Amino acid sequence: MATKEPPRGAGADTSPQAGTRPGRPGGRREAHRRERTKELEDAALKLFLERGLDAVTIDDITQAAGVAKGTFYRYFDDKAALVDALLEPVRGELLEGMEACGRSLEQARDVEAMFDAYRAVAAVIAGALLQYPGVVRLYLQESRGPAVGARAKVAELSKLVARHAVDITQKAHTHGLLRPIRPAVSGLAVVGAVERLLLAVLSEEDIGNPLELPDALTTLVLDGLRLPPEGNRAGRRKLDGGPKRP
Repeated sequence: MATKEPPRGAGADTSPQAGTRPGRPGGRREAHRRERTKELEDAALKLFLERGLDAVTIDDITQAAGVAKGTFYRYFDDKAALVDALLEPVRGELLEGMEACGRSLEQARDVEAMFDAYRAVAAVIAGALLQYPGVVRLYLQESRGPAVGARAKVAELSKLVARHAVDITQKAHTHGLLRPIRPAVSGLAVVGAVERLLLAVLSEEDIGNPLELPDALTTLVLDGLRLPPEGNRAGRRKLDGGPKRP
């Protein structure tokens, strides 16, 4: 087997190793590197979706990609590094969208502004689904498993998503726009609903037009979580038998 070399990374050239790679940007060697990493990533993703992360070895990946095992180590430290490279574009878009939603909610003073902020993040999720369906499905399939080995990278992203979801919900609570439910409960409930719907889309379940999902999900979630108008709240208290005693 070829001697293991220091990892050169994969994906966009913003990585710390980008300046050390041979060949000028856009040159033949750079094109060859991109071709090889894509072959390895495509082969790995197909196998991961078919068998799961644990059942796929580096030997399986290199055989499927038609390259020598030593070639794998020219671009990735290990299987976890390859999984990290696969997740990177989805992770970047998703977290950026959630952060933008949080900033919008800090400024939101009415229900419509809150809806707009959530619609924006729903659109980001839909865009990631359309652009990277295989990677999104890999995340959904593996995010609930033990955070060991290559799956640790998926678990890290799952924790980040959950943390941002709770943070977003806390910001929405700041201006009294949501029901007084703990953000850790409502935020994670929303994440669970979104992930289940995404998996339904990728599994080709009959749930209608996927392009209508962002608006439908936003309306469904926020109609359930937002604080009802004062008149409705009074009516609900009456139906419940009046105010509850502490």
